[in-house]
Amino acid sequence: MKKDSFVNGALIATIGIVLTKFLGIVYVIPFYAIIGESNIALYGYAYTIYNLFLALSTVGIPPAMSKLISEYNTLGYNNTKERAYKLGKLLLISLGIVLFLIMFFGAPFIANQIMGDNTGGNSKESITFVIRIISTAILVVPYLSVTKGYLQGHKIIAPSSISQVIEQLVRIFVILIGSYLCIKVFNLGVTNAIGVAVFGATIGAFIALIYLLIKIKKNKKVLVTTSKKKDEESKITNKDIIKKLLIYSVPFISFGLALSVYDYIDMTTMINALTNLGFKTKDAESVLGVINTTGNKLNSVVLAISTGLMTSLVPNITASFVKGDKNDVKRKINQSFLMLLYVTMPMAFGLSILAEPVFYAFYGASNWGPKVFCFSIFVSLFRCIFTTSISITQSLNKFKNVFLSIITGILVKLVFQIPLMSLASKIGLYPFYGSISATLIGLSVSFVTNLVVINKTIKLDIKSFFKKMFKFIYPLMIMIVVLLIIKSFILFNLTSRFGAIITIVLYGFIGAIIYFLITIKNGVFNEIFGDKLFKK
Repeated sequence: MKKDSFVNGALIATIGIVLTKFLGIVYVIPFYAIIGESNIALYGYAYTIYNLFLALSTVGIPPAMSKLISEYNTLGYNNTKERAYKLGKLLLISLGIVLFLIMFFGAPFIANQIMGDNTGGNSKESITFVIRIISTAILVVPYLSVTKGYLQGHKIIAPSSISQVIEQLVRIFVILIGSYLCIKVFNLGVTNAIGVAVFGATIGAFIALIYLLIKIKKNKKVLVTTSKKKDEESKITNKDIIKKLLIYSVPFISFGLALSVYDYIDMTTMINALTNLGFKTKDAESVLGVINTTGNKLNSVVLAISTGLMTSLVPNITASFVKGDKNDVKRKINQSFLMLLYVTMPMAFGLSILAEPVFYAFYGASNWGPKVFCFSIFVSLFRCIFTTSISITQSLNKFKNVFLSIITGILVKLVFQIPLMSLASKIGLYPFYGSISATLIGLSVSFVTNLVVINKTIKLDIKSFFKKMFKFIYPLMIMIVVLLIIKSFILFNLTSRFGAIITIVLYGFIGAIIYFLITIKNGVFNEIFGDKLFKK
């Protein structure tokens, strides 16, 4: 195993995550066909609750571990570094057991919160069953996550990325084979099929954990140096390490919880709100299924960019900040936002324009899918910006500011959720556009708050940033206009998956050619991804 530079690490992590997310999208096509559109919401309920409890069970320790390991490694505190990893494992395994019990025995209450008195959709018993099945993953994933954080703290990104792909492949195998056997062979029904499918999260995590533990054991000499224990280390007690780990983890748990809370607000308010505004329960569940599950799967490719960037960002900015190299910190911050926006903006706008063929290609004909997805895709763009701003603010040790910005964003989402849904309905728009708008506003508030703090701490070269940003904004606008003109005059056959795929490929090719040719010609591509960035 070898260490990776900032950009190399970001690219490796991003490739691994994009591949993982791509697999996560592709498997939905046969899975969707096996269980049917009306049953996808049940799968989404399990994962929404699981993500919320996962954020609680890891309490932000994995990225905090990455930050702490990077800090101790930079200072040469090798003994303390290893103690931190052991304490982190013990803490998360214990917490995982407690939260597994809460999730397992609290499943009936959660099911009641989701459905209320509504009938005609999934039963509360079915929701309880799938939540209890997926709760077993809480016993494994926290240990896996802290192990990834340990490696990433050493700037060793590749094994962590490979483990993600392994985890996803195993999970998909269990989902597809298990659900097919349940429904088509053993006639056990959809609820049992989804129960088996969500259990794939547990099996995938377990196999990935075994892989990482084997890699760590084989490379022990690289990770654990035999240098003499420094005098300063003797003063660092286990209590000091745990305290520091928890302090570092607060912004990360807040971030993880924030994304889950946004989904939870949608899940517990949208069905009642939509039915009150004239939707049937099944239609309301279908809309929620797109927002929390099928649409989220497509959004995840865009989100993978920020996740990959964050994996490399935290240990690298932390190392530069600990050294006191503010110029390097400023360079990495500017580069992070530019890289993120350069890639994610054309992806989000392109997917919005192609919402109908994209959704049809992956899920077949859907009444609500394209209508929801064409707007919800922008949630992924805003989440990317939000995620990156949180990572940077956290790396600068501005923990209180991170927490406050997240809470503010959630409160904004909560306050605007129902009013904006009602407003959208009154002005003739789909009410779920109001819910999506509430999410965008909440994420924007958090981002702006973090950006102010970042700029106060590290004086950013905002003029230079916007100058470079403009150089890929106008090519983006040209791309959008051209695609909309083509869409207005040329109609394609969207009654088959083949026709939808041809449309996506053609539009994607035209859009990419326009965007990349102009940005390469005006020099911004080289300014953002030039050779000067490939240094540690």
